[in-house]
Amino acid sequence: MSKSIALSLVLAASLGLAACTSGAENTANAAANSAENASNAADNAMNAALNAADNAGNAVENASDNAANSAANAM
Repeated sequence: MSKSIALSLVLAASLGLAACTSGAENTANAAANSAENASNAADNAMNAALNAADNAGNAVENASDNAANSAANAM
């Protein structure tokens, strides 16, 4: 949802700036590039969040393994 909102804002800003420039081709390219950049930024943020969640899960699993190993070694 936030990705589509960000994309809409980028497109609106690009079109607003495009009114100040000359050439329809330049305008279309600028809008397309801005949209692609916004999409890439959203993808990167999602990947970073997923990686952080994976890392947290791995840390919990490692702590559990360490506790189990310590208990086994104490016997």
